[in-house]
Amino acid sequence: MTSVPQRVAVIGGGIAGLTVAHRLRGLLGEQVRVTVLEQTDRLGGKLRTEELAGGPVDVGAEAFVTRRTEGLELVTELGLTEDLRHPLRAAPTIRAGGATRPLPPRTFLGVPAEPALLREVLSADGFARAMAEPELPPLRPDGPGWDATVADLLGTRFGPEVVDRLAEPLLGGVYAGRAEGLGVRATMAPLVDALERGAGSLTAAAAQTLGPGPKAGETRPPVFGTLTGGLGDLVDRLAETSGAELRLGVTVRGLRRSAEGWRLELGSAASPEFLDADAVVLAVPAPAARKLLAEDVPAAAAAYGRIEVSSMAVLALALPPGTELLTASGVLLAVGEKHADGTPFTAKAFTFSSRKWGHFAERGTLLRASVGRFGETATLQRDDDELIAAVRADLAELTGVRAGPVDAVVRRWGGGLPQYALGHTATVAAIEAAVAEVPGLAVAGASLHGVGIPACIATGQAAATRVATHLAVARRPTGASMGTWPA
Repeated sequence: MTSVPQRVAVIGGGIAGLTVAHRLRGLLGEQVRVTVLEQTDRLGGKLRTEELAGGPVDVGAEAFVTRRTEGLELVTELGLTEDLRHPLRAAPTIRAGGATRPLPPRTFLGVPAEPALLREVLSADGFARAMAEPELPPLRPDGPGWDATVADLLGTRFGPEVVDRLAEPLLGGVYAGRAEGLGVRATMAPLVDALERGAGSLTAAAAQTLGPGPKAGETRPPVFGTLTGGLGDLVDRLAETSGAELRLGVTVRGLRRSAEGWRLELGSAASPEFLDADAVVLAVPAPAARKLLAEDVPAAAAAYGRIEVSSMAVLALALPPGTELLTASGVLLAVGEKHADGTPFTAKAFTFSSRKWGHFAERGTLLRASVGRFGETATLQRDDDELIAAVRADLAELTGVRAGPVDAVVRRWGGGLPQYALGHTATVAAIEAAVAEVPGLAVAGASLHGVGIPACIATGQAAATRVATHLAVARRPTGASMGTWPA
C-alpha cells in the first residue's frame, strides 16, 4: 500500500529555503511534496546573477567562505565542482588615515593577532594603544551569555582607530552595520570562545582563533569560492534537484495552525487563496517571520521583532578594455575617510573583480562597489545614475581611474541584511525554543546563525531534518484529507 505524499510549504526561495526543499527530497524522496513560495519574481534571495558586458556577474553575494564546509559540500553534491573557482593571489587594501595601504595580515575581522603589523594603518597614538592591549588587565567574560558591542569592546581595549579603520570596514562588508550596533558574541563567536577559554586579551584570542601564521613556502587553502557562471547556477541547480513546485510572485499573508497541520493564506485580501500543509518552514527575513508567527507563536514573533535589518546596494561596472586597475583585489574604506576636497566617500568598499577572479580577468576590466550601512538611508535614496557617478568619483580618488563604464548594473537590497546586535544569540535561542514547541514548524535563514552562504545552508539543512522527523512520526495513511492544495 502506498501512502499519500505529505506536503511541506517552504516560505522563501532564497538559498536557505531552497536548501530545505533539496534536502527534504533527499531525505524523503517521493513521500513528500514540497512547494516553495517566493514573494518576488525570482528565486535566490540575496544570490543574484545578472549580465554585465555580455557575461554573468553576481550583484548579491559574490562568494562563499570555505572554512565552513557546507558551501563546498553542496557544490560537490550538486555536481558543480568543475565550475568552482578560488581567488587569485591579489591582496586587499584599505583606505585609512587618508592613504591606501595593504590590509594588515593576521587579523580576525580587524582584531589583530600581531598588533605590530598595524603600524601602516594607524596613527602613532593609535599604534601605541594597539600594542599595549596585551598588557591591559586580563579580559574575563562576565558569565554565560556575556556580550558587548564591537565598538565598546575593541574601543576600550585597542582604541577607536582599530574600530574605525579595521573592524568596522570588515564587518560593514558582511552586515552593512555599524560597530556600535553589532554584538561580538554573534559576529565574532570564535573570538568570544577563545576569551571564555581564558585567552585573557583580544590579541591572544585572535592568535588562538587564527592559529599559527604560514611557514615559509607554505600554501594555505583558499578562503573563498565561487562559480564561473555566477552563484545563480547554485540556485538553479537546487531548484531543479528539489523537485519542488516553485510559485513565484506569491505573497503569504497569513499562517495559522489548523486541525490537520497548517493553513496558509496567499494573495490579496480581496481574492485570497488558502493552502494546507503538514509542515511549514519559514526562510524569510525577520520582519516577515515576525508577522507570520504573531498569532500562533507569539514568543518567536516577539524575538524576531528584535532583529533590525539594514539596506545596501551593489554596483557592478565594466570599464573600457585595457583600463588598468590597481594590482590589489580591492579596497575597503575606513569610517570617516574623505576625498581631498573634504567630500565623504559614498562607497564602503570596492572589489576589483578582474584582479580577484581569474574567470573575470578573461572578460576585461570589471569591478564591484558596495554602498550603504545601517542608518544611511539618504545615500540609497539617490537614483542609479547618481550612485554610479558618486562611485566613479570615489574610484578616481582612490585609483586615478576616470574612465566611464561601458556597462553597469545597480542592485538595491532593501532590508537585505539582518543586524546581529547586542544579545543576538539570546534572541535566536528564544526563537528556536519557541519554534521547538510547535510540531511541524521550522525556521531557517540569515537572521539566525550567520549571514554567509554556508551558515544559511546549515540552517536549511537543520530545518529539513526537523521537518522530516516530524513527518516520519505523523505520516498519514492513504486517503487522508489534505485540504485544497493546488494540482
